[in-house]
Amino acid sequence: MPIYHSQGISFSPSGFKQNNEAMKRSKILKAFATVAAAAMLLPATVRLNAEQKGGEMSLALSSPAFRHMESIPSVYTCEGRNVSPPLSWSHVPPGTRSLVLIVDDPDAPDPAAPKITWVHWLLYNIPTSVDRLEEGAGNRAALKPLMDGTGSSKKSGYGGPCPPIGTHRYFHKLYALDVVLPDLSQPDKAALEAAMKGHILGEAVLIGTYRKTKP
Repeated sequence: MPIYHSQGISFSPSGFKQNNEAMKRSKILKAFATVAAAAMLLPATVRLNAEQKGGEMSLALSSPAFRHMESIPSVYTCEGRNVSPPLSWSHVPPGTRSLVLIVDDPDAPDPAAPKITWVHWLLYNIPTSVDRLEEGAGNRAALKPLMDGTGSSKKSGYGGPCPPIGTHRYFHKLYALDVVLPDLSQPDKAALEAAMKGHILGEAVLIGTYRKTKP
């Protein structure tokens, strides 16, 4: 009689004579057992592939105002209201104690011959309970525990894109740290990155582009 197992199907030939008919039936049942066993193993294989492809989700940064490598709307630039764009993030790594936001332009002054990286916004000690910055968040002094840094304009807070020539890229970089940084007294980018060294658990980057419509 056939015997069903959780790992597949097997056939016990006891009670049957070893004749041609029995051998044929045995071959058919063996083939069926192979198919059934493969079908039962399929879900585990699918789960394994999903885990291999997906794994643990990485820190992600996005904006409802523009997509990665797309143009930043002029309202967030010197040709508009010059307000900071809305940003949101997810999948903060376990063990994160604070977040840092750095927005800079590596294409200054001319993308064809860049010479400096212009820093547009520095914000640190963002609590892990915060998962977004609303539009205009960078146009007012940061409220503790958040702290401002000093950009290339020698001012704190957000300064929007204002490229003198060509299309520039604006890197919005979010870092997850395993510490809460001390008060660095409105640090520049170099001082902030030095304080972050050895404490970065994850990083996400959102790049927007901009080219001035007027000379």
